[in-house]
Parts: sequence; C-alpha cells; structure tokens
Amino acid sequence: MDDLSPSDLKTILHSKRANMYYLEHCRVMQKDGRVLYLAEAKRENLYFNIPIANTTVLLLGTGTSITQAAMRMLSQAGVLVGFCGGGGTPLHMATEVEWFTPQSEYRPTEYLQGWLSFWFDDQKRLDAARAFQLARLSYLKQVRQASRELKLEGFDVAELAGALDTFVERTETASKPADLLLTEAQLTKALYKHAANRTQKNGFKRQHEADDLANRFLNHGNYLAYGLAASCLWVLGIPHGFAVMHGKTRRGALVFDAADLIKDAIVLPWAFVCAKENATEQEFRQQVLQAFIEHKAMDFMFNTIKAIALQDFSEDEMTEQQR
Repeated sequence: MDDLSPSDLKTILHSKRANMYYLEHCRVMQKDGRVLYLAEAKRENLYFNIPIANTTVLLLGTGTSITQAAMRMLSQAGVLVGFCGGGGTPLHMATEVEWFTPQSEYRPTEYLQGWLSFWFDDQKRLDAARAFQLARLSYLKQVRQASRELKLEGFDVAELAGALDTFVERTETASKPADLLLTEAQLTKALYKHAANRTQKNGFKRQHEADDLANRFLNHGNYLAYGLAASCLWVLGIPHGFAVMHGKTRRGALVFDAADLIKDAIVLPWAFVCAKENATEQEFRQQVLQAFIEHKAMDFMFNTIKAIALQDFSEDEMTEQQR
C-alpha cells in the first residue's frame, strides 16, 4: 500500500462516482489494501468492502470509529469523510457536520482564481448568486419533467409553471441580495405547500427539530446534498467561505449555496413521498441516492459551479452545462 500514489486510486471522476455511505455502530479499517467496515454479530464478525475509488462521501454516525490507515486510503482516493449524529444529521441542530477533506494532492487553481476575481465585487457576486438561483430553477423543471415516479405521485411541474415563471422573473430583476433571499424563501414555501398538498400533509411546517417523518427526511436528505456539495467544492479547490447567497460570515456557507442547486428538485419531493409511505430512513436514503444518480446531480453541480467560477453566465452556456 505504501507504493500507491493518490492518482493510482482515483480511477473514476468525482462527478461520475455513484456511492455515498452512511455507517453506524461499526469500525472502519484498512485490511489487505482495502477499506472495510466491521460489524459485530452475535457469533461472528462481519467485514464489508467500501469501493473507495467509486465513492464521493462517507458519513460516520453514532457508534463508529475509524483507523488512521483507513483515513489515509480514503484521503488518497479523494473521499470526503464526515462525522455526524444519528440518521446522517447532527445530534444538535446547531452543530454542523464536520468534514475531513483530503490534503494529499494539488488541486486546480483556475476555479479558485476565477471565483476570487468576482467575489469581492458586490455586483458580480450578485450576478453569481442570480446564476445559482436560475440554475436551481432550471434543474427543478428538468427533474420534474423527466421523473416518471414523481409524476405518478402528483408532482407535475405544469402545476407550478406559473409560479416558477414568476420566480424566474423576480430572480432576473433582483437588484440586491435581499431580493434574492426573499424570492428564495417564497419559492421554498410554495414548494413545501405543493408537496404537502400532494401527500396529504396539510398543515405541514418546516421545523428542523421536529420529529415527524417529513421534517426528519428533509434534514437527512439535505445532509446528503451537503456531502455532494462539499465534495464538489473540494475537487474544484474553492473554499467553503466564499458564499454568494448565504452571507459572508456563516461557516461553510458555499456548501449550502451549492447544495441548494439540487435540494428542491430531489430531496424535497422524495422526503414528502417517503414520509407518506412511512418509509424507513434507509429506504429514503436509497431513494434519494438513486435519484441523484438518475438525474446526474453531481454532473450538474460540477458544471454549474465551473461555469459560475469562470464567469460564463450566458444562457446558451448555462443550458449546455446543465445537460
């Protein structure tokens, strides 16, 4: 294993990797040149392989431990490791997931340099925030139109067409960040209301600490999206502090900006559908991860952030990047 270089393990681009893992009550270790996790059974110890070359994020929940050798291999493969509370979310909602980012290689400089070239200019940063929101709305339409399963559950984008057009218009004409934040809040409220009506969750209120299934699944799914966002930003070499929507002082704010690109399209509807079906956390997690793959969420996130970093906000280019 000492003869391996980081590039030997990175055989799959991050934007093409298929796996995210959430583990609890186990020990992660390196054995025979592989990363395994050990689950203790009554009569025997069970070892399971983690395909690190095809993994983006590893979430470690309650009752987990990891060895230094395993962390070294995960770092070489560019896998982000996060320690979190039970169910993939923090035990206390004020506490963020702690991400361990690999530090064993050089990353591209063009995207960070491009990001810094506009970030200190208020107008250009507003333009970038607007591009984020327009891409978010475009992806929402794209997923809702393409997803046969969501259509069967009543999530027809045609019913939201008028509202989405209004939000696009407000986003395009926003003159300050506060206008974008207000439009975003109104959009999210409308999407929650639509999802609640389609799944007979009348009276639903979004509360991060609530214990109903819909709120729990939203928390869980959002942290999966945060994992993808953190992985994408790390690969591109853009620090989390250079946010365009979530303020200049909030820790890890750019992760939230990037995660918002896909949360409304995938996490939100499936949280309500799975809550209606009384699904388990594992079933919900599998459904969301499958939707990430089916709708190429990682590809979309990479392409959108690359375009914004290079300040190419042209409609043709953004549309091409989202395909």
